[in-house]
Amino acid sequence: MGLTSDSPMLGVSTNPFMPKTSRLVVELALLQMLMLLLAQPVCAKSVQGGVPKVQRHESRHEIDQLEETWRTAVMNRDASAMDGLLSEDYMGITANGTLQTKEQALANLRIARAHINALDISDRRVRFYGLTAVVTSLATVEANTGEADISGSFRYTRVYVRNPLGQWKIVSFEASRIRQPGERR
Repeated sequence: MGLTSDSPMLGVSTNPFMPKTSRLVVELALLQMLMLLLAQPVCAKSVQGGVPKVQRHESRHEIDQLEETWRTAVMNRDASAMDGLLSEDYMGITANGTLQTKEQALANLRIARAHINALDISDRRVRFYGLTAVVTSLATVEANTGEADISGSFRYTRVYVRNPLGQWKIVSFEASRIRQPGERR
């Protein structure tokens, strides 16, 4: 039979008929929960989003390089380079709201009527969520189709997912044209 206590423990029965080993198990479980709660803020500071800071930095560098590869592929109409960037289930939404699969995006790049003279990217932000990277940027484009000037500024979101081989692939893209005051659609 165990000893009773004048000061009850948090959540632990002071029932003198409770076996000593049962009380010990309960006390150990409470101690483990307390230790986990106390350790949580320390762990949260050293690892953000489940990815160590060094790995996030390396991944950011990879994404920046892939964004430049994408920009160069668009400027040079390089469907082969673009094919390597896009996942098989890629889905894009163009600035005019058209959905594009990977095959459609590559075909449009090959037969592009637009000639891009400049494509400047700024205000890039990269956020990581586990094996997913979300990129938002501002693209300033100088381009024409031979018939019309299609230059302008666009906000876009591109989503990368790291595949089982460790490669970042673009799974989604959406662009929105930034309208100037008084500009018509």
